[in-house]
Amino acid sequence: MREGISPIAGGDRELVEEAARAYQAVAAEIGKVIVGQRKVVDLLLVALFSRGHGLFIGVPGLAKTLLIRTLADTLHLGFNRVQFTPDLMPSDITGTEILEEDHTTGRRVFRFVRGPIFTHILLADEINRTSPKTQAALLQAMQEHRVSIGGVDHPLEEPFLVFATQNPIEQEGTYPLPEAQLDRFMFSIEMDYPSADEEVEIVRKTTGGAPPQLAKVLDPERIRRFQETVLRVPVADAALQYAVRLVRATRPGDGALQAVREWVAWGAGPRAAQHLVLGAKARALLDGRYAAGLDDVRALALPVLKHRVVTNFRAEAQGIGAGEVLAEVLEAVRSA
Repeated sequence: MREGISPIAGGDRELVEEAARAYQAVAAEIGKVIVGQRKVVDLLLVALFSRGHGLFIGVPGLAKTLLIRTLADTLHLGFNRVQFTPDLMPSDITGTEILEEDHTTGRRVFRFVRGPIFTHILLADEINRTSPKTQAALLQAMQEHRVSIGGVDHPLEEPFLVFATQNPIEQEGTYPLPEAQLDRFMFSIEMDYPSADEEVEIVRKTTGGAPPQLAKVLDPERIRRFQETVLRVPVADAALQYAVRLVRATRPGDGALQAVREWVAWGAGPRAAQHLVLGAKARALLDGRYAAGLDDVRALALPVLKHRVVTNFRAEAQGIGAGEVLAEVLEAVRSA
């Protein structure tokens, strides 16, 4: 056992091994439908086990929606999909109160009709196609796992996760996600084109034969148990401090890296460090390891930080994105 890490309890050791088996089983089921994209699948499952929301970014046709739906099909979880459009209203997501009359007494009362957000997994498809007002309907649910309507709090059943998709190449009729909304997402996950061999396999699978039947691998109780185990996975002090140093290095100001001072309007907040450490713990758990370390934090740095680092006008004029800035941050902030 490395210095700075406390050993995990004996009962949790069995849960770690069970979680690793469950991860392999879920990934295998998803692989029946989704060709390639293994890194994306891994991040999706890390988010699931660490109670994190995910924003999937990619051009049309890369199976973003299909991936999330396939995950839901492998789990005994409630699943709702909302197609975000410019005319979508907040009540179309959270629900609304309707006035009903009791024909026996003549008394009128308000009854709350739940919206699609009352589920385990909510797919917000093309989330940037609706107005900021409607996007904001997700803020409380994503942070507090409850919805307040008419002064009454309605808790959401655990586990509750929001997975959203976004098309980066279509700008007409879209609305940029506010920074407060982006910060609620644990990961921004960029999906790229498949390789030539993978594309051949995709065409073969999707143009012939019946779709594969997927087995249900996990139920809500087991998922909640694994999520609680993630919190108990120890993390080395050096890894925790490294996560904080990485996040702080993205903020412009006195002592900041030249690239950050020159190109960043503002950097990541404390929630980013929390997500780095939680994600590192979940990554270790799914790998069957009893503690999280520096490599786990570093592996998740880009998907955790990229959507939280906002570049300035100078960077945009020079074609510098958050990815280039973070590459310099990762190079400068050593793990030792």
